[in-house]
Amino acid sequence: MTRIPHETSGEPNPLQLLTLDRLRRRTSMKWRTYPEDVLPLWVAEMDVPLAEPVVRAVTDALELGDTGYPAGTAYAQALAAFAEKRWDWDGLAVERTAIVPDVMLGVVEMLKLVTGYGDAVVVNSPVYPPFYHFLEHMDRRVVQAPLGADGRIDPGVLEETFRQAVADGRRAALLLCSPHNPTGTVHTAEELSAVAALAERYGVRVVADEIHAPLVVGDARFVPYLSVPGGERGLSLMSASKAWNLAGLKAALAVAGPDAAADLARMPEEVGHGPSHVGIIAHTAALRDGVAWLDALLAGLDTNRRLLADLLAEHLPAIRYRPGDATYLAWLDCRALGLGDDPADVFLRRGRVALNSGIPFGTGGAGHVRLNLATSREVITEAVRRMAAALD
Repeated sequence: MTRIPHETSGEPNPLQLLTLDRLRRRTSMKWRTYPEDVLPLWVAEMDVPLAEPVVRAVTDALELGDTGYPAGTAYAQALAAFAEKRWDWDGLAVERTAIVPDVMLGVVEMLKLVTGYGDAVVVNSPVYPPFYHFLEHMDRRVVQAPLGADGRIDPGVLEETFRQAVADGRRAALLLCSPHNPTGTVHTAEELSAVAALAERYGVRVVADEIHAPLVVGDARFVPYLSVPGGERGLSLMSASKAWNLAGLKAALAVAGPDAAADLARMPEEVGHGPSHVGIIAHTAALRDGVAWLDALLAGLDTNRRLLADLLAEHLPAIRYRPGDATYLAWLDCRALGLGDDPADVFLRRGRVALNSGIPFGTGGAGHVRLNLATSREVITEAVRRMAAALD
């Protein structure tokens, strides 16, 4: 596995290249939801220019008029090569993949294959809020198996939750977030193997959202769920969108374990019409040619994690922050500040800093906020200053 250093040579830190004035020209959700006096450190968009290979690939496609419908397996081939080099995983078989519009819509399609209306889907809370929204919209029953106090999966809690989920004889699934959002926890091979063993024992199917897989730093190691013993019946969703800031260029891949290939084959053909052809071109270029850019980004994010820890220790020591090993999101425990269940509201109203409220993340989210670290050191420093001033 490639270890990500604190410093890289060649590529500049992408997080330090754009000014606030330039960023405020953007028209996406992050920059248009709040007034200009608010620092937006909430939704998962990064304050970076795109990797040059991605820009070149998209520009070439536009100049050629290559804006039709997607075809071929270039995306899957690029992801398989990336996975083998980055994660020492050679088990991503192109023939067991399918393009989907994005990770969450892919999650929906995979859960449709292995569960039915009213069946239980287990989630490890606190977790990415759209999990709840999409599951409820598709008439699945959300069952929470909260993480432990250390932010890791609790096998005892998970087993009891599985037992309850299948007690009525109905099908059930686990929607696994790996690496975990919002905590940044990177599940170990041992933890994932334990999950797979419990899933097999109780007949629970696992669908893994692995969108943050490329965003792992330091000595931590991302382990694909499909690579662990017992993961053969699993289904995974992967994408380059988070790591290369391509959310607006829709594309993702559904990947099946060897024993789930027949499930994936049942996915309706029209689902593959949803991804953007240009999006697939961009994601493919990122995975093939954007690795140096990614390494520079990860080095910058590692610096930002340490910077945030130092700033909080100096200005807001009551906030508990355990830096995660993945994602560009910081999960802050603000309960000791006495701001109630929704400190994000206080930081927005009094400090003009937009953070994600912890409440929508489910059990364990009250009194917490999620902060987006994918910005410049100067913005993080100003954000902490404003948060501290909000308490005066």
